[in-house]
Amino acid sequence: MAFIYEYGLFLAKAATLVVAVAIIIVLIAGVALKQRPRKGQLEIHDLNEAYLQQQELLQHYLLPKKAFKKWQKNAQKSYDQLTEQPKRLFVVEFNGSIDAHEAEALREEVSAILSVATAEDEVLLKLESGGGVVHGYGLAASQLDRLKQQQIPLTIAVDKVAASGGYMMACVADKILAAPFAIIGSIGVIAQLPNFNRLLKKHDVDFEQFTAGEFKRTVTLFGENTDKGRQKFQQELEETHQLFKAFVARHRPALALDKVATGEHWFGYQALELGLIDELSTSDSYLSQACQQRQVLQVKYSQKKRLSEKLGTAGASFGAALWQKLQQWRWH
Repeated sequence: MAFIYEYGLFLAKAATLVVAVAIIIVLIAGVALKQRPRKGQLEIHDLNEAYLQQQELLQHYLLPKKAFKKWQKNAQKSYDQLTEQPKRLFVVEFNGSIDAHEAEALREEVSAILSVATAEDEVLLKLESGGGVVHGYGLAASQLDRLKQQQIPLTIAVDKVAASGGYMMACVADKILAAPFAIIGSIGVIAQLPNFNRLLKKHDVDFEQFTAGEFKRTVTLFGENTDKGRQKFQQELEETHQLFKAFVARHRPALALDKVATGEHWFGYQALELGLIDELSTSDSYLSQACQQRQVLQVKYSQKKRLSEKLGTAGASFGAALWQKLQQWRWH
């Protein structure tokens, strides 16, 4: 029995080692394939049809058979009339991360819409973002500005949050909608970083940094920061804030910037009073009304997962399942 016990332990350890090696291989493959561009495709969804299907399901339950048939006939007629109208609403979504990499898909979506849209159409952007890097959100806002340059009306709906870089995007719109308790504003700039210089000194570790140009590096994680470097870094933050304020002022000139560009955020109710938004509404309410008045199409650019991402997901699932099995083994 002792031999069987030892052999079982050996198998468990071996299986764990195999899983660990597999995970390492997947990580290496991910690094190797990281630079390969991902292919994507444009997806179009008819939101009128989806809205009609929801109605149909409930009416089928609520109405007598004869009444339902009559309703169904009228509903189909209304749907056909909507799809023939020249006025369309194109819907896109932006759920922003810190680095605003979603701007890559937004670029494709805007380009597709601009290839067919006219001034009679409208674009609705469902925006959710707490902000992030300046250059990333600057690019995302510039993609939206392409619509404005072609005189395509742009409405932005915020259900939860459009702060900092998120509000930079929102202010490009002709009309900003926000839910009553959505977080709006945060027109400011922040930067923070730890400094490990004293810790390195305590352990007799030297850190050397070589630059050409007085302010090539202002503050650092590992070196000893100087007052002059800190002042320069603060100056750069202030300059970025001024650019942010100028951008907001250009798109919403009626705003009292001295009052709202303090880095603070407000809820939808307050944001309406301050002029940061134009109307209290959820994206659901806006879309529900639009589906009764015009053709509504959702435009989404989806990117295929890289091989490394597929392998990573599969490897992680396999490893988790195997580890669970190993934890359940009991030797007697």
